[in-house]
Amino acid sequence: MGDSQGRAGEGHGSEAAAVFDALGAEYERAFAASAAHRQSLERLLAGLTPGSSVLDVGSGTGRPTAQTLADAGHRVLGVDVSPVMTALAARQVPGAEFRCADIRDLPLAEGEFDAVCVYFSLLQLERGEQSDLLERLVRSLRPGGLLAAATVPVDVAGVDAVFMGQPVRVSSFGAEEFTALTARAGVAVEWTHSALFTPDHPAGEPEPHFFVHGRRI
Repeated sequence: MGDSQGRAGEGHGSEAAAVFDALGAEYERAFAASAAHRQSLERLLAGLTPGSSVLDVGSGTGRPTAQTLADAGHRVLGVDVSPVMTALAARQVPGAEFRCADIRDLPLAEGEFDAVCVYFSLLQLERGEQSDLLERLVRSLRPGGLLAAATVPVDVAGVDAVFMGQPVRVSSFGAEEFTALTARAGVAVEWTHSALFTPDHPAGEPEPHFFVHGRRI
């Protein structure tokens, strides 16, 4: 269900850190074969100028997102709440910078980045927090900067679930509502894509994935 994110102190954040600390490299193996994720990254790369500054929110193990972007010559900052994931990413992708932090607590300057990636990293935040964070992330983009976001498009709020054997509490939006949420954050939506993906894991079950790309207005 995507890269990890949450608050490192209390509540969902500490729960998110525990889940993704436990999964570690197992998570990367489970999701490595996602063709839709790689298609999204290829689309993002096609819109970036050389040496662009990219923020990867919920960067996980650093693969495939941060590694793909760094290998293409871009300056990547990955932020993740899981210490295990962050340490693994730093070892695997030395060409990028990684910080173990809650993105909600990280200062973001206006127009700081050329692109922001938010691949599945909103799911363990409450719906209102997702909306607020998207707005902050869009403001951190330069005008015309690119946003690539993905979620599991189900209409749920604060539902307890099991992900790869780990208990999680998730909130999300349907595809149309997530697209509208992105647009309200200040993005001109240019492309959306839906796919069904089964993680390569004994506890993996088919899950819908939804990708949104656009530019800061």
